Amino acid sequence: MAEISAALVKQLREKSGAGMMDCKNALKECDGDIEKASDFLRKKGLATAAKRAGRAMSEGVVESYIHMGGKLGVIVEVNCETDFVAKNDDFKEFAKNVAMHIAATNPVGIKEEDVSEEVVSREKDIYRGQALELGKPEKMIEKIVDGKMNKFFKENCLMNQAYVRNPDLTIADLINELIAKIGENITIKRFARYQIGE
Repeated sequence: MAEISAALVKQLREKSGAGMMDCKNALKECDGDIEKASDFLRKKGLATAAKRAGRAMSEGVVESYIHMGGKLGVIVEVNCETDFVAKNDDFKEFAKNVAMHIAATNPVGIKEEDVSEEVVSREKDIYRGQALELGKPEKMIEKIVDGKMNKFFKENCLMNQAYVRNPDLTIADLINELIAKIGENITIKRFARYQIGE
């Protein structure tokens, strides 16, 4: 197998944010293919995130983002396990980016279970009505409604949304990458979005 060059390791490190040895091992594992190595690191990040999921998070930051000359603002609370990580620049930048993302996308909740029953039933009624208008058979309507609800949750729940700065990643992917890089459990606890005239 070809020797993994330092330049390739550096390139993967810049792309993924992972540590030098992790990048080198991922490239060895994937025969020097940078795309495969990048995916390999993301999967490893998911495994790390799953391992850390149960750990208590009593530290973190409250970050804000103000847009349109003070006409739109977001406050978000992002939690981690230690104050050491709460002061970490990558962690703080992540919180800032999440606040900016929320300003841009206006999610209805963090996860599907955060969406109120009222919103869910209103959306289902709309989709059911649309299917009936199109003359769809009764037995297909529930499948159509389920499909449209899945799309609604993907587009409107923060964790499922495509990240505005890199649509190839979801917010959940971003968190998992940060967990893999920092080595601590991280979660978005809550947010509030205010817009003048809303």
